[in-house]
Amino acid sequence: MTDRVYPSKANGAAATNGTTAANGTAAANIPRAFPATKSQFNNPNRHPYRSQFNNPNRHPYRPTPNTYRSRRGRRGCFCLCCFWSILILLILLLLAAIAGCVFYVLYSPHRPSFSVNALRISQFNLTTAADDTTHLAAAVNLSISAKNPNKKLIFFYDLISITAQTSNNVVISNGSFPNFPSYTGNTTIIRSVLSTASSSEFVVVDADSVASLRSDLTKKSGLPLKIVMDTKVVVKMDAIKSKKIGIRITCDGIHGVVPKGNTTEVASTADSNCKVDLRIKIWKWTF
Repeated sequence: MTDRVYPSKANGAAATNGTTAANGTAAANIPRAFPATKSQFNNPNRHPYRSQFNNPNRHPYRPTPNTYRSRRGRRGCFCLCCFWSILILLILLLLAAIAGCVFYVLYSPHRPSFSVNALRISQFNLTTAADDTTHLAAAVNLSISAKNPNKKLIFFYDLISITAQTSNNVVISNGSFPNFPSYTGNTTIIRSVLSTASSSEFVVVDADSVASLRSDLTKKSGLPLKIVMDTKVVVKMDAIKSKKIGIRITCDGIHGVVPKGNTTEVASTADSNCKVDLRIKIWKWTF
């Protein structure tokens, strides 16, 4: 009985395709090609085994920036700067308050006090010329006391400019007083003669001021006046001197008596009151 030899499937497939092989093992070692995809057919330059991440037609990868984290970082820096700024400001204010309390306890500072001793109107002429212009010629004799109530502070006053005004701020006379020192517990008497103008014997008064003056002259209590003094002062504390500080002294509640003929009377100063205010100048404005 003879044995039949059946050809293998590989040999059969090779014979069917018209290829020759020495044996079935050689035919089995032929590598198989992967099926081509649609993108490979569309791109003729694409290698069949190239990865999709190396596709030249694919857009490059661009990582999106983390805007939330950057905004959060900037917000944190801003809050930190605000916190330290407010903290430093509070510390400076606390140190200034402590220094002010120490200064007050050591020196017990007080403002200088002023009072009107006497005021006399020696001349007051209000006349109207032929051209309907009104002229004012006035002279005022003034005496004021300046007292330093402090025990450890010394005041050095500059030249004092003095103005006599009515209750409606109509200037009737001007004058000045030279500079002087005011030591601790000392009282200085300021005497000055105020006049209408230094270059002429009278000044021209406008219509509104004339109406106000004539109305004040009819009052039974007398002509209401106030004295305004402007100057600068230096404060000395032991060996320390401050810069020049502008002050304004305003004394009101004065009722002057207009002279009649050659007789003059002393004004009533019982209700007079003087107050001292600081004059702070910032650039072109004075407060």
